[in-house]
Amino acid sequence: METKRLMSLDVLRGLTIALMIMVNTPGSWTYVYAPLRHAKWHGCTPTDLVFPFFLFIVGTSMWYSFKKYGEGLTKSGILKVLKRVLIIFLLGLFLNAFPKFNFENLRFFGVLQRISLAYGIAAILAMQFNYKKLLVIVVAILLGYWCLLYFGGTNDVYSLEFNIGRKVDLFLFGEQHMYKGFGLPFDPEGLLSTIPSVATVLIGYFTGRLIEQSSSTIGAIKKMLIAGIVIAVIGWFWSYSLPFNKPLWTSSYVLYTAGLAMLFLALLLWIIDEKQQKKWAQPFIHFGTNPLFIFLFSILYVKVLIYLVKISNTNGEIINGYSYLYKSVFVPIAGNMNGSLLFAVSHIIVFWLLTYALFKKKIFIKI
Repeated sequence: METKRLMSLDVLRGLTIALMIMVNTPGSWTYVYAPLRHAKWHGCTPTDLVFPFFLFIVGTSMWYSFKKYGEGLTKSGILKVLKRVLIIFLLGLFLNAFPKFNFENLRFFGVLQRISLAYGIAAILAMQFNYKKLLVIVVAILLGYWCLLYFGGTNDVYSLEFNIGRKVDLFLFGEQHMYKGFGLPFDPEGLLSTIPSVATVLIGYFTGRLIEQSSSTIGAIKKMLIAGIVIAVIGWFWSYSLPFNKPLWTSSYVLYTAGLAMLFLALLLWIIDEKQQKKWAQPFIHFGTNPLFIFLFSILYVKVLIYLVKISNTNGEIINGYSYLYKSVFVPIAGNMNGSLLFAVSHIIVFWLLTYALFKKKIFIKI
C-alpha cells in the first residue's frame, strides 16, 4: 500500500508517549491505581506495554527511513546510525546525571540508552541482512537469550537476585553505576537485556515491511491481525516456562508485547486510514511528532521540581516543588488517589500544549 506518512503510526507513538507521561508522573507513588504500576517482577500490566511499544514503533519507522540509504551497509548509512546512537545515549547519561552530576555514582544505563543501543544494533542488522535472514536472527536472539537466562543464572535463574543480567552488570560496571530502585543493585535497562530488545525493534521493522508491501490498507490490516495474534499467543504460552518480565525483557515478553503492538497498530490503521476517522487523533499526532523531545522535557521537568524547587508548606516544612504541587493543588480537589491521577492527567495536557505549539510552528526536533 502507498504510505506517504503513516498517520496511524504517529498516533500510536503519541498514545504511547501520553501513557508514558501518565505512568511516570503520578502526584504520589504511594497512590497509584494498579494498571498504572509496573508489575513488581514477573507479569505484564498496561504500564509494562509502554516501553516495548515505543521500541516497536522505532522499528516500524526504521523501515520507512532506511529506504533512502539504499541496499546493504553504506558508509553514510552507518555514520547516520552511529551518530544517532551516540546522541541518544549521551542524552540518557545527561538525564541520569542531572542535576547533581555525581559521576562517581552515575548510572550508566537507562531508557534512552536502551533505545539507542536497540535501535543501533537493529539498524546495522537491517542494513546488512535480508528479510529471511533477519527472521532467523530474531528467532536466534529470543532462543539464545532464553538459554543465557536459564543456564547463566544460579538458584532461581529468573529472580531479581540471581539472574545472569545482574551478574554481568555487576562484573562490568560495579554496583555504584547501577539502578537501586529494586532494593539492591539491578539495572532493568542493563547490558544483557538489551539483546532481546533488539528483537522488539526488528519485529516493528517487519511490520513496516508488511504494511508497505500489502496491496491495500485492509489487506495490511488482515495480515497484521493474524500475525499479531499468532505472535502474542506464542508469547503467552511461552510465559508458562519463561515468565513475562519487563526488567529482564524475557523472550516471552518480547513476543507478547510486540504482538499486542501490532494489533493496536492494525486497529489504528482501520480507524484512521480505512474509516478516515482522524479528528480525534490530532492531539496524539502532536505528541508523536516530537516524542524524544517531550520525553526529555518531562523527565527534566520532574527532576527540577524535585531537586531544585523547595517551598515552605502551611506547616512551615520545606518540601520539594513536586510534592507541594500535588498536596496543595490536587489533593484538596480530588483526594489522595484521584488527586494523584489528576496530577498525571493534568501534566499530559500541559505537555500536549507544548507539543501543539511546536507542531503549529512546524518545529520538529529530530534526535
